[in-house]
Amino acid sequence: MTRSPHRPLAALLLCALAAVSGGCASPGGLAAGEPAPPVSTQPRPEPLWRAWVDDSPRSPGAEAAAGGTPPAPLPHAPALGPDGLAGVDVAAVVRADRNMAHYATRGRIDAPGRPGLRPPVYLDLTGDGKPELIVAADTESGRTALTVYTAQDGRIVPVLFATGRRMAVESLGRDLLIRTAADAGAQQAVRYQWDGRRMTVVSEERRYGGCGSGGTSGAPSAPGAASPGADRGRVGR
Repeated sequence: MTRSPHRPLAALLLCALAAVSGGCASPGGLAAGEPAPPVSTQPRPEPLWRAWVDDSPRSPGAEAAAGGTPPAPLPHAPALGPDGLAGVDVAAVVRADRNMAHYATRGRIDAPGRPGLRPPVYLDLTGDGKPELIVAADTESGRTALTVYTAQDGRIVPVLFATGRRMAVESLGRDLLIRTAADAGAQQAVRYQWDGRRMTVVSEERRYGGCGSGGTSGAPSAPGAASPGADRGRVGR
C-alpha cells in the first residue's frame, strides 16, 4: 500500500499545535501560561548613621567583646513599658551599662566631629518583629563604642559590644556590618548575626591599602543573604 506523502507534514502540524496550546512543556521549562517564579531581592548595606558615612572608611571591623557567658540583663536599667525599647530613656540605659556608663555625660550629637552619643537607632535584628536598640558613642580620640540591646522577659539585655576607630555601621538585611580602621593602615569589616542568644561574628575581612582583600581572620564565611523583608533602621531623635 502506498503511504500518503502528506502524513508526515500533518503529524508535524499537530505536534506544533499541541505545543502552542500548552499541552506539554519543554523539559525543565515552564508550561504555556505558567508564571515565572519571583526573583528574590538581595539585601544591600544600609547606613544606620548616614551623617557618619563620609567620615568613615568604606572597606573596614570592630573589636568585639567576646566570651562564652550568656548575655545578662542590665541590673539597674529602666523598666520596659508597652512600647518596649522604643519607649525607654536611652540615657538611663547607657548609665546602667558598665561598658557604656562613662559616655553618658558626653551629651547627644547629631553629626560627626564631636564626642558624644549618636542618635539611637531601632532595628529588628532578632527577627521577632520588635526592634532592638543600638547606641553608639564617639570619643575625642576618634574611637567609637557601640552596644546593641534587646528585650528579654521584660528586661534590657546587651547582646553586642564593639569598639573601633572611625566606625561606620550598616544593616544588611537583619545582619549588622561594622566597618572600622584597623592597625597599620588596614581596614576591617565585621558582619554580625543573631544566633538566638547574642550577635555573633559570621565573617571578618581585612584590607590593606585599598588593594583588595588581605584574607579573613578565620571566621566562617558569611551565610546566605538575610531575609529581604527585614526592617531598615529607625533613628530616634
